[in-house]
Amino acid sequence: MNHSLRMTVYSCVLAALTVVGSYLQIPLGPVPIVLANLFVLLAGLLLGSRWGAVSIALYLLLGLIGLPVFAGGAGGPAALVGPTGGYLFGYLVAAFLTGLISESGRSGPLRDVLALIVGALSIYLLGIPWLKLSLGMSWSKTLAAGLLPFLVGDALKVAAAFAIVRILQGTAAELFPALASRSAR
Repeated sequence: MNHSLRMTVYSCVLAALTVVGSYLQIPLGPVPIVLANLFVLLAGLLLGSRWGAVSIALYLLLGLIGLPVFAGGAGGPAALVGPTGGYLFGYLVAAFLTGLISESGRSGPLRDVLALIVGALSIYLLGIPWLKLSLGMSWSKTLAAGLLPFLVGDALKVAAAFAIVRILQGTAAELFPALASRSAR
């Protein structure tokens, strides 16, 4: 199969998994706990910076045109400019940065963990200020609503993403070129 076609298919699969992860949610104030960011991090680590970002851009585009792909079945431009819009745009940055860090230099478990942590933190970097501005909350209330409830879960998602990639690296590296190229280093 042509490399571009294969990567397009993988990007679509990870975009679809991100949609599924958005539906697996725990409503919690203005920002729900979702599984979507696990798939965002996997997109970066499995597909690399370029194709990982393509995958999440597709997810955001589907939401922008009104498909109910975001948490709670939200979709449309209002969802992207609402309180969780910063987190959604943070997904794009996270996939790109996770892939970029994992692609740079010598690959290894520490680089992958660093890539996952930076990716997870980049979601907060965009999401928290956006949440504060959109709801007009104080910094303490914003951090209480948009950061603190998510730290343990996101640490578990980073660990899960790392474990999933390690398992795939041993069994399916030929499917994911980013894994194969990292294994060869």
